[in-house]
Order: sequence, then C-alpha cells, then structure tokens
Amino acid sequence: MTSKPTSFLGEYFYLGMALVMSSLVVWGFSRTVNANLFHANPPRPLLLWAHGAAFSSWMIFFIVQSSLVRAHKVSVHRLLGWFGAGLASGMTLLGFTIAIVMARFDTFVLHQKGADAFLSIPFNDMIVFGTCIALAIYWRKKAEYHRRLIFIATCELMDAALGRFDYLFNHNLFYPGLDLLIVAGMMRDWLVDGRISKVYIYALPVMVALQSLSIYAWRINPAWWQGVTRAILGL
Repeated sequence: MTSKPTSFLGEYFYLGMALVMSSLVVWGFSRTVNANLFHANPPRPLLLWAHGAAFSSWMIFFIVQSSLVRAHKVSVHRLLGWFGAGLASGMTLLGFTIAIVMARFDTFVLHQKGADAFLSIPFNDMIVFGTCIALAIYWRKKAEYHRRLIFIATCELMDAALGRFDYLFNHNLFYPGLDLLIVAGMMRDWLVDGRISKVYIYALPVMVALQSLSIYAWRINPAWWQGVTRAILGL
C-alpha cells in the first residue's frame, strides 16, 4: 500500500517545488536587484527590465500550471500551455540577447574584466532551457516526459538566483545547487514510482557535462572561447 508521505509526494511534489523555486528566486534576487536594477548607477539597459519581467512571468506560469494539474483542470492547463510555449520561446531569444547586451555593458560601461568569458554561463542556460522546452512541447501528450522536462527547464534557471549568493558564486556551486533540485525530482520518482524516469537518466549527465564546459570556459577562458566572445562582442 502507498504510504501517506509517498502519496503526498506523488500529488504535491511539482507544485511544492514550483513554490520552493519561486521563493529561491525572490530570496536570491532580493540581495542584488536594488543596486543592480531599481537604483543602479549607471542605469542598466531597458532590455534588462523586460528580461526580469519575462523570467518572473515564467515562475508565476509554472506555479499556475502545477496548481491546475493538482486541481485536475487539465483542459485549462493545456490551453495555457500554448501561452507558456510562446513565453518560453521569447525567453530563450531574450536570454541570449540580454547576455550579449549586458556583457557589452559590463565591459564598455562598467569596465569590468571577465564579462566576455562569463557568456558561457547564460548561453548554456538558454541552450538547456530551450532544448527542454522544445522536447516538452514535442512530448506534450506524454505527461510523464512533459512534466519532467518542464521541471528540468525551470531548474536550469535557478543558477541565476543561486549565483546571487557570493559563496556559491565564488566557488562555482550554483550549478551543483540546481542539480540538487533535479536530484530531488529523481528521489520523488524512486519513492513514488519505484524507478527513476529515463528523462532524468538521460538529461542530468548531459547537463553536468555542459555545466562543466561552461565553468571551464568562464574561469579558464581558453583561446578558442576568447575568439568566440570577441567575435560576438566585437572586441
């Protein structure tokens, strides 16, 4: 027989994680948003406001969609899903664009060093997020694949919030932090279903490999990556 804790995980895991991740976003960005956006000096590009609005909207969307599934409002969930597909597509394009805009701003306006090399982090995030969303749309009628891909895509965005904590940022721990969220999903599967979904089994190793490459490109900034970023930024 299914135990009460296991039954609770089966019914409320995704909604609970949506609330946890949204709280993490609020907590992390509350540490920097005032100095880096609201009262930034010099003022940040206007596109950064659109970026913040779009990604905040995604977190609200994730909570709403998880709530609709929990309330068995599947038809509404599917209808709103097309809005989410459009939002996610815009977010992916916006993510790449704002990464370049801010790298140029940090380099030429704030005269910061290493902003070009850091492009590997947001680029990786958008590649993983966009790929997971595309696969989730493709497998939208396979709920077991779809929900996990949306969950993984949202987890990938959490490095931005975790990176607001200096210790995690300075020690490259923001990626392991988001990976732990995915491991929580794997544990949910093991406890509730008695097995871990192949979505996690295939996705997590690829993500860790891409994360490692991104950290290497950022911290080491090898010649090949310098050539890429110089071409992108026009240095």
